[in-house]
Amino acid sequence: MADFGFANFGDDDENEEEEFDFKAQAQRDGLIFLVDCSKSMFDKEDIDKEEEESHFQLCLRCAKTTLQNKIISSDKDLVGVVFFGTEESENPSDFKHIYVYQGLAQPGAEQIQDLEKLIKGGMKSFEKKYGHNTAYSLNDALWTCQNMFANSSQKVSYKRIMLFTNNDNPHAGSPQLQRQAKTKASDLNETGIDLELMHLQKPNESFDVAKFYKDLLYSADDDFTELADPAERLDELLLRVRSKDHKKRALRRIPLSLGPGLELGVGVYTLVRSCDKPSAVKLSRNTNEELKTHSKTYLRETGEVLMPQDLKEAQTYGGKRISFENDEINQIKNFGPPGFQLMGFKPSSLLKKYYHVKPAQFIYPDETTITGSTTLFTALLKKSLERDVTAICRYISGKNFPPRFVALVPQEEEFDEHHVQISPPGFHVIYLPYADDFRKVKFEEQPKAGTEQVEKAKEMIKKMKFTFNSENFENPSLQKYWRNIEALALELDEPEEVEDFTLPDDERMLKKAGEAVEGFKDIVFPSGYEPGAKKRKAGGATGNAAAKKAKTAEASVSVDVRKEAEAGRLGKLTVAVLKEIVKKEKISTSGTKKADLIDAINDHFGL
Repeated sequence: MADFGFANFGDDDENEEEEFDFKAQAQRDGLIFLVDCSKSMFDKEDIDKEEEESHFQLCLRCAKTTLQNKIISSDKDLVGVVFFGTEESENPSDFKHIYVYQGLAQPGAEQIQDLEKLIKGGMKSFEKKYGHNTAYSLNDALWTCQNMFANSSQKVSYKRIMLFTNNDNPHAGSPQLQRQAKTKASDLNETGIDLELMHLQKPNESFDVAKFYKDLLYSADDDFTELADPAERLDELLLRVRSKDHKKRALRRIPLSLGPGLELGVGVYTLVRSCDKPSAVKLSRNTNEELKTHSKTYLRETGEVLMPQDLKEAQTYGGKRISFENDEINQIKNFGPPGFQLMGFKPSSLLKKYYHVKPAQFIYPDETTITGSTTLFTALLKKSLERDVTAICRYISGKNFPPRFVALVPQEEEFDEHHVQISPPGFHVIYLPYADDFRKVKFEEQPKAGTEQVEKAKEMIKKMKFTFNSENFENPSLQKYWRNIEALALELDEPEEVEDFTLPDDERMLKKAGEAVEGFKDIVFPSGYEPGAKKRKAGGATGNAAAKKAKTAEASVSVDVRKEAEAGRLGKLTVAVLKEIVKKEKISTSGTKKADLIDAINDHFGL
């Protein structure tokens, strides 16, 4: 019987997010880069500059960067690359001048290397292999992308096509082809496929969306809005972000009970969570294929294989092993159905900072479980903000999870100057400690700083203040890990250098607060003080060695060597004392080990 640890029961709450994410990963996002391959896409503003990129190379670099990001952030997503306006054709429907360069698949090192070769090859390499032709149909290109999503062996939850072009009026001489493209765009919208235009501007020309793409992207019922600046959108695609992407989904959907017969549905969200390195995968030494682990439990006495129903949990109590059935364990763990139960309200000022014993969560109304939840939730939030109170609730997060007391801290909706939401309305779920969680810490009495020292400290802190935002700092350990993995996968000579933003900017700090820091040091620390230097003990190393040597000599004088040797107690003396005795008695010895010294002393006294 396995030992059933009651001390750990309920700790599954710590792993609930990981379990949820594992299920959520089954839903994949699909993205297809649809790239215009007209000759104008290969033109450069300055022909003499070889390092300057054409629009086509920029598009491929966006695709390459997206693939690199997807491998780390969400490797289950599917990405594809399709060219239109090529002389060569390759697609399942045999459309002319449409070339599926990379099918819809999970991002891999081979795809990234292919794009890198094509970027470096330039226009000459592309013309030789694929060519250019303006007799394409944008309808056929969109149809090809739609078929790629439809024929995918993987289920795709969110489908998106990113169209890259610098031609604001394709098929200008063919109203029929324009009409077909607009009809196909409408079909994509009805089937849940988003079409996004990445418009690129030709040198000294503007991109007029109203000529053609206005009707392609917006239906008659939509309000036409200005497209985002292409430079900003491209910067987003070209930004290398080596971080895991967590889907913005509710962790769970449970009821919030305000009293008997009065409930509303809420979704629980995790706003911040730690990002760890992925777990290692065991591979076969011969085939390099992933290994699957199968475990079996054997009875120690007979070697018989035990089935799950043969196992029981047990707890040792009073020297006896008490066994439990599965139903009994579930009953012990069960404290009631999942949900929030309102206990009352407290002034927000009573919530102390040290009450935060674990990461907080966030709740938002959920109409899918209980109709009318938004109205009741809004009223509760509004009154909590008006009266500056915090709701105290009993919270059971899931089946067989222990109850916790939580404080629901209200948060008002906030907007920036562009009327974009920066803080959503809702309640932060703050986990409160139990009485058992509080500790009594003993503080040693320390000398208090004087008024002048406090003022100097205030001046130094004031000059070293800066606006802190966690999103500006990447985890250097994770960044180094991903860069090394990437270098191995892409066969690079060396990984990209990691910039550690957690290191202090000594030069800037010295420039802003150098005088204040020196003034603080002069008034607080003694003359010649060096921060971080090891404190030397009185007398120094030489004094310690001399004192130790004097103590050893004193011990050797006080010992009656013959008496100790006759009693067989020489082994209790230290090597240093034995050496001092040998030196004092002028005894010859063949070695310096303890046994050699004892033998020499015994021989000297004829023992």
